[in-house]
Amino acid sequence: MDKNTEDFYERLKVELDNSNTWPAEYLFKFIVPTAVEKIQKIEDAFNCMGAVIKTTKSKTGKFTSISVDVQMKDAQEIVDKYIEVSTIEGIISL
Repeated sequence: MDKNTEDFYERLKVELDNSNTWPAEYLFKFIVPTAVEKIQKIEDAFNCMGAVIKTTKSKTGKFTSISVDVQMKDAQEIVDKYIEVSTIEGIISL
């Protein structure tokens, strides 16, 4: 992971800690190119966590928006999830 990425995640962690009392509900939002395996990888990342996952295809069907509402134990767990899914080709984290 490059220095800019590390800095981004460190800032995110500080902001999350400043604005939440843990554990807390957190809403992850992603956009991926529409492909069953990419959507499945995101769903798998949140498997067994009691997450509510909603998917919506774009008008053209080329992209899928994925919202994941889930209880997270702390800011580091959120950062770890972002890092875990960042390996999915074409993913955009919002």
